[in-house]
Amino acid sequence: MTNINFGGTWEEVVTRDEFPLDKALDKLNGKTIAVLGYGVQGPGQALNLRDNGFTVIVGQREGSASWQKAVDDGWEPGSSLFPLAEATERADIVMYLLSDAGQISQWPTVKKHLKPGNTLYFSHGFGVTFEQQTGIVPPADVDVILVAPKGSGRSLRTLFLEGKGLNSSFATFQDVTGTARETAIALGIGVGSGYLFETEFKKEVFSDLTGERGILMGAIAGLFEAQYNVLRKHGHTPSEAFNETVEELTQSLMPLVAENGMDWMYANTSTTAQRGALDWRHRFRDTTTPLFEELYDSVATGKEAAIVIEANQKPDYRQKLEAELAELRNSELWQTGTQVRKLRPEHSNS
Repeated sequence: MTNINFGGTWEEVVTRDEFPLDKALDKLNGKTIAVLGYGVQGPGQALNLRDNGFTVIVGQREGSASWQKAVDDGWEPGSSLFPLAEATERADIVMYLLSDAGQISQWPTVKKHLKPGNTLYFSHGFGVTFEQQTGIVPPADVDVILVAPKGSGRSLRTLFLEGKGLNSSFATFQDVTGTARETAIALGIGVGSGYLFETEFKKEVFSDLTGERGILMGAIAGLFEAQYNVLRKHGHTPSEAFNETVEELTQSLMPLVAENGMDWMYANTSTTAQRGALDWRHRFRDTTTPLFEELYDSVATGKEAAIVIEANQKPDYRQKLEAELAELRNSELWQTGTQVRKLRPEHSNS
């Protein structure tokens, strides 16, 4: 573990220096890892583990689009690709990476085929934390761990291929063998994490659901819409409104923040921009803090979990979801975005 001072708070993290890939491979030598689910997180984690030299098989529902996707990625039916039950039966480590709804529906099958001493791995604390609603209660004779990459499975894979990595949290929920924590770290290194920071299942899901509904997706989309609509209302063209709302942020400013921090980005903009941003950030912070408190409370009380579970159980959920996504996609804001992206230099024929 490495002790790092994060703005005055000391935190222990695990890096590849003290837990290199060779150590992870040695720790899991002789273990068969079954990645159940090949949708969002499954492909990235499975392929990274395979490329890093671990023994990996994939479990997926036969006949699904994800089954074919796994075949296209080189997983061979009967050799490295199996139905969920058979993959679970063959594994020492079961990585349960189906969607939250999929985990609920397939849990009876998976639970039936877990063996004493197995490791049950999650990348989201949802199922276990909200067990009264999901019914996912792990057997008492298996290790239960979590590694949660802080990003999409696609990003995890892309960064891995570039020799980089996504940071991940890790947690131990149940340690039967006495080695669960080290297994989690080894798997975290194996899937391509940049560094690992320790958490708890409950804290992971609380922060994750808050982030998704907040700054990562819900809040940023709402802010985009609010500013774009105000600019359009006051006579600005779609191109101008989009560039000032989305394009400059994503293409110019956020890469600078990612590379050097918000303070550096502020220091390298005009004095007019600096002054306005420094003044208005307080108002945005103070205005939105009560909303974030309301959001966190909705997550922590299980309300958000109940909404998700209930929605996914409705037979027409997919149709309604597609209608909502279509409304977003077809809005002037994001139709403008489609055209602006085509005009970026990398798409130019000149």
